[in-house]
Amino acid sequence: MSVYIFTGPTLAATEGSEVLEAVYRPPAAQGDVYRAALRRPQAIGVIDGYFDCVPSVWHKEILWAMREGIHVFGSASMGALRAAELAPFGMVGVGAVFEAYASGDLEDDDEVAVAHGPAEVHYRPLSVALVNIRATLAAAEAEAILSAATRAALLHMAKDLFYPERSYPRLLAAGMAAGLPPAELAALRAWLPRGHVDQKRLDALAMLQAIRRQLETDGQPKQVCYHFETTVFWERACHSVTINREEVEHGRETENDTAEVHRQA
Repeated sequence: MSVYIFTGPTLAATEGSEVLEAVYRPPAAQGDVYRAALRRPQAIGVIDGYFDCVPSVWHKEILWAMREGIHVFGSASMGALRAAELAPFGMVGVGAVFEAYASGDLEDDDEVAVAHGPAEVHYRPLSVALVNIRATLAAAEAEAILSAATRAALLHMAKDLFYPERSYPRLLAAGMAAGLPPAELAALRAWLPRGHVDQKRLDALAMLQAIRRQLETDGQPKQVCYHFETTVFWERACHSVTINREEVEHGRETENDTAEVHRQA
């Protein structure tokens, strides 16, 4: 079984390898899916990906990989976004985050964006994704920790925070400053250690399981119905990704020493 998985702050490679034997790579940037596809794996899974100061995974490299017979999956973060956009062409999306984007319930990219540390600290998350806050507040309401009104107010406050600043302590402080019921906020604070929901991690694990099932039950190459147009821009892009990956990765880590950012997206 030959599989490449791009992950980072959402799911540690060590944890992922317990579910699916694969080559685990850092969060994907533009050209990384193409570079992996050149090795002709059976499948590629995208969980995390860069954005902002690093070009994001290009839709066309995913389309090219599928045209080459490679199954491409996405979930949780950048993978969920790309899967929602490319599902009509055959990219397979997995998980609640993908489904929310595909249905239109979610539209904004910042729902999945987080700040995270560099490779040396295993891309440790430095903020909480809004999709995880949504799932957590919904669970708190379901367990009668929060009223519907308090949940809605906290969600609105979380949405107003810039994504690198989203955290539960900051959200609780905002709720106190806004005059939300102190008893509910205290109950939420006490409940969070056991009750918080990491929806992105759950989706990432579900994607790995889906890839494993796919390859165990159907070893056939991916079949697509679209025509892939080879343009001068595509040829230039293919040439540009011949840059050594280690040099590129070192450049990213140097430029973003304390906190790299990727869109989850």
